Amino acid sequence: MNIKNLIQDYIDYLEVEKNRSPKTVLNYRRYLETFVKDQNIKDLTDITQHTVKQFRLSLARKKLNADAYLKRNTQAYYSIAIRNFLKYLIKQNISVSVLPEQIELPKVPQRQIEIIEYADLERFLSAPQGDSLRVLRDRAILETLFSTGLRVSELCSLSRYIDIERGELTVRGKGAKLRVIFLSPRAQTALRAYLDKRGDADEALFISLSKAKNPKVLGRIIPRTIQRLVRFYATKAGILGKVVPHQLRHQFATDLLSNGADLRSVQELLGHANIATTQVYTHITNKQLRDIHKAFHGKRRGTK
Repeated sequence: MNIKNLIQDYIDYLEVEKNRSPKTVLNYRRYLETFVKDQNIKDLTDITQHTVKQFRLSLARKKLNADAYLKRNTQAYYSIAIRNFLKYLIKQNISVSVLPEQIELPKVPQRQIEIIEYADLERFLSAPQGDSLRVLRDRAILETLFSTGLRVSELCSLSRYIDIERGELTVRGKGAKLRVIFLSPRAQTALRAYLDKRGDADEALFISLSKAKNPKVLGRIIPRTIQRLVRFYATKAGILGKVVPHQLRHQFATDLLSNGADLRSVQELLGHANIATTQVYTHITNKQLRDIHKAFHGKRRGTK
């Protein structure tokens, strides 16, 4: 069967039936088309364990420049795309030459999560000082990110017509899945102050502002603006190293786990489809291991 037609059918399936984001759909198309081109795949029968293995070797040996190779996690994305494509074909009762589970995934090093120390975090969240609309907006953004664990894209899409007093709202995350998030008292206070200052009718909760003394509303805020303001206030708070908006999502998760929240609940609050994604936080929040180390390590040295 013509491989290009089958890939197009799969891409349509991802877009329409699975409701994947445009970026995900684009990436899957790129991964599969790269595989097809690299191994000169013309027909479905050309997808074999041998062609998949040769493609993986090709990826592993691919140099981005004189010193760097293609990252292992990027290599894994290609293999995952091929596996999921084959799963789709089997679901459509189309015979394949290699089973999805026969395609091994590269072993990817565990992701290192960067966490801000609590004292630094407090300074960072308190860094926006003043009562101008811009400062009030920035304070509300930082408090909302830390209170809810929202992705930046989710934050940007929020509507201003929310029930702040109730302290909870529903957001649409990845794959158009709905989940409930909660506002802390500090986030509620910051949002009230910010919205009370607003004099426009824009339906976006967070807006972009011009740089004039009396700024004009330029419409819904974009992720790039939030990246810049996070970096600005991190520098103002004296935090060394690069700080990005997604770190507040990490802070949210680790704060919950460190204070006794169970992994499944944190998974739900973050909107993770797979609990394995949430588990990356456990190695830095295992209070029990910390207590065991404190109770039992170095006792002999302490008696000398």
